[in-house]
Amino acid sequence: MAKLTKKMKELTAQVDRNTKYSVDEALELVMNGKPAKFDESIDFALRLGVDPKQSDQQVRGAVALPNGLGKEVRVLVFAKGPKEAEAKDAGADFVGADEFVEKIQGGWLDFDKVLATPDMMVTVAKVAKILGPRGLMPNPKVGTVTMNIGAAVESEKKGKLSFRVEKNGIVHASIGRKSMGTEKIKQNFKAFMTTIVKAKPSSSKGVYLKNIAVSSTMGVGVKVDPSDANALTK
Repeated sequence: MAKLTKKMKELTAQVDRNTKYSVDEALELVMNGKPAKFDESIDFALRLGVDPKQSDQQVRGAVALPNGLGKEVRVLVFAKGPKEAEAKDAGADFVGADEFVEKIQGGWLDFDKVLATPDMMVTVAKVAKILGPRGLMPNPKVGTVTMNIGAAVESEKKGKLSFRVEKNGIVHASIGRKSMGTEKIKQNFKAFMTTIVKAKPSSSKGVYLKNIAVSSTMGVGVKVDPSDANALTK
């Protein structure tokens, strides 16, 4: 087991691993931790009471965070003709078709989001095995496959958060940067939680929000009381 650095020991000493903190208390611990030399992301992990192996218990979606993600979002769009022009006018960083398939197959991944018009999905499918595992494959369920490509680009550039439950029932989400401040992070978390709660599958029985933890990139995980997080959505 790797030894803890002095900084990590200091951070760990501030957190009781057996306590589930209120949202405010947890954010205070994370946001007030000794800063790193870069703008850390604020990351949440939610363990949900669902069985992702069941097709009717998939949890996925997207939410427009009120304060964005706190970073520039590089958007790649697969489109042709008028829709290509529409994407460029909306601020897409990269727009095209087969040339970007070749670049991706060659190892290029300098983008954060991928959008496509429906007619381009045959082209995008050629790199599905590369984009899929990275959570970048366009999907109509989260609005990344659409004919309304201009609005989709604008939404992604402003900071739309897409999420999906993993096979172990956990949803990971990065909802901002430390430099945004506690209040803006809390507002983003409220929007995220509200969307998560609304996405509860009707076939999911029992406790839905099982465990929640928050951390910064270089910080320790802090447990959050699920009932207090759920109260934000009321």
